[in-house]
Amino acid sequence: MKQALRVVLDTNVAVSALVFRDGILASLRLAWQSGRVEPLVDRATAGELVRVLAYPKFRLTEAERETLLADYLPWCRVVALPRRPPAVPACKDADDVAFLRLAITGKADYLVTGDRALASLAGRFVCPILSAAELLRHIGPGMGRGG
Repeated sequence: MKQALRVVLDTNVAVSALVFRDGILASLRLAWQSGRVEPLVDRATAGELVRVLAYPKFRLTEAERETLLADYLPWCRVVALPRRPPAVPACKDADDVAFLRLAITGKADYLVTGDRALASLAGRFVCPILSAAELLRHIGPGMGRGG
């Protein structure tokens, strides 16, 4: 069996995979549940996910949020950042620094994002930065819709 790809999923990607069960990223859930990818999280990125799932626009009850987190966090590898976090490239959005640090510390194979500020660092970062659709195409048949 192939070793799972270590991936950092930005919050928008993780939320889309969790909340929109019929959306294009729903198959990403299958990828982590089948062991094809292993999402990496740390205190900051998990905290942001919890905070975003509580946004009123999602209209999720506390029980629904807990269920969604239970569909994600057990599949994740928790990474502890060093006391002195690694240096990262300058990024337009300060909130994205946590994902860059996690990718470096966790030795991620890919950082997966739909965020333009993060995507703009592609080719200048220690690991490839992909869209979720690109990741799904990369991991193989049956993981992505439409191509």
